[in-house]
Amino acid sequence: MNPLTIGGGIASVAVVGAHCDDIVIGAGATLMQIERDNPGLVIHALVLSGAGTDREIEEKSAFAAFFPRADVRLTVADLPDGRLPQYWGQVKQRLAEFRHSCHPDLVLGPQRDDYHQDHRLLAKLLPTEFRAHLLLGYEILKWESDLPNPTLYVPIPADLAHRKARLLAQCYPSQAARDWFDDEMFLGLMRVRGVQCRSRYAEAFVVEKAVLSPITSRPGA
Repeated sequence: MNPLTIGGGIASVAVVGAHCDDIVIGAGATLMQIERDNPGLVIHALVLSGAGTDREIEEKSAFAAFFPRADVRLTVADLPDGRLPQYWGQVKQRLAEFRHSCHPDLVLGPQRDDYHQDHRLLAKLLPTEFRAHLLLGYEILKWESDLPNPTLYVPIPADLAHRKARLLAQCYPSQAARDWFDDEMFLGLMRVRGVQCRSRYAEAFVVEKAVLSPITSRPGA
């Protein structure tokens, strides 16, 4: 298995979540790695629910803690948690506005086989807006048996894996009572994905669509 490197660096990333904490649970360590490797990174983020609540405060605090050196442009909307399919038109409009506000090198969002209805709707609509971008679907471990068979892995250094787990606990106290929201879960999934790509830790994604451009041979080669 040969590693894939996105050439030319990453100047900006667009990340989308249905709920506060989705993005950093699914791709927090990957984003920290991208920030580390790309000074001046711009992170465009859209979260569709939680505006005006303590969850929005947690989300803003988390992005500041996770990505202190990035230019974070975070919007938290006020659509109802758990009922996004009933607001299909508003979700589509929010995504369209978000798409026109940024020109990212990489897009991260939920994976389309997630059993949570909010995640699943968002995953299906994202490709209709980001039609010519590398779009990766992140995974969120929870009660439902819906983990995907990933097709792309991002090896994560141990310090970033542990930092992700630590910051999740610090930044989202409202989730502490959930039986799955703990260090063992976050590190355990990253360890499993690491085994699958010969790394200590990793985050895994489903590739929505990718285009391979073969390297043209140079004259005389």
